Amino acid sequence: MKTTFGRIAVIVAFSSACLVAQVVPAHAQIRGLYAPGMTATNSGVLPGAGLSYQALFQPYSFDEAKGPDGGHLPGSEKTSVVVDQNIFLWVSTKTILGGTYAAMADLAVANTSLTSVRFGALATASGFGDSYYSPLTLGWSRPRGDFQASYGFMAPTGRFDAGSTDNTGSGYWGNFLSGGQTVYITADKGTAVSAYEVYEFHGTQKDTDVHPGQTFDLDYSVTQMLPLTRDKHTLLQVGLVGYGQYQTTATDRPVTIGLDPRYKVNALGATAGVVLPTRKVNVNVKYFKEFSNEATVEGHSLQIAAGVTF
Repeated sequence: MKTTFGRIAVIVAFSSACLVAQVVPAHAQIRGLYAPGMTATNSGVLPGAGLSYQALFQPYSFDEAKGPDGGHLPGSEKTSVVVDQNIFLWVSTKTILGGTYAAMADLAVANTSLTSVRFGALATASGFGDSYYSPLTLGWSRPRGDFQASYGFMAPTGRFDAGSTDNTGSGYWGNFLSGGQTVYITADKGTAVSAYEVYEFHGTQKDTDVHPGQTFDLDYSVTQMLPLTRDKHTLLQVGLVGYGQYQTTATDRPVTIGLDPRYKVNALGATAGVVLPTRKVNVNVKYFKEFSNEATVEGHSLQIAAGVTF
């Protein structure tokens, strides 16, 4: 049952108009809104008809700041952001253009601002963050592949006050176009290659008039499904995963001083999960280590997900 939950271009990660404690240039954009890596596996798959729920726990830890050329910036310390997402996905029995129609909502809670990744800053805030909604998702299932496309938007429902250290939101709207593909290398669908693409269009941030640059996100994986029982009612999925996040346009600001470098994020890692097809339950863990980043922070992330279809 894949987390199309994930295919939420949703969602929550780190915004763009933020500082990395004074070690990243003040006009640098840090991250996009989508939480990279969350849809790296089974990217094109929709769960069966009905309501699904997924709890997704994502601790991000950063211990280095990178300049526009990828070089290490002095003054880096360790900081972290924890995001707890509650994802509701409804898959219908109706079709549009031959694809199954679905809609979803992602309600996030964070221990600190989702839009500020600042070294040395204390996690003084917690509460409801920005929320993501997709009124239109279409999924197509074929013998050797599953595919989906969707439109969604991020609403600035989290607390935001320009210059504050206790924000839990970004302060601006986002629109997302996304697509997911899972191609099965073997006829039994045991070996799969998946990719998920998101393009983020950002609105203007409240009270700052900053218009963050657009972002392209890419999740991907190669996985193998292994039966743990003879009746195949318990399956183990393992594999390699990765993600990239790239700023594609410059950030517009009321006053621009000097260069405004565009960030690049790269990560590779591993995944393992257990799927119970007859019970419509899955549990999954992903670990990512970032490398060769530019104009942003660099670290690692752990993503723990549990989902069920009712």
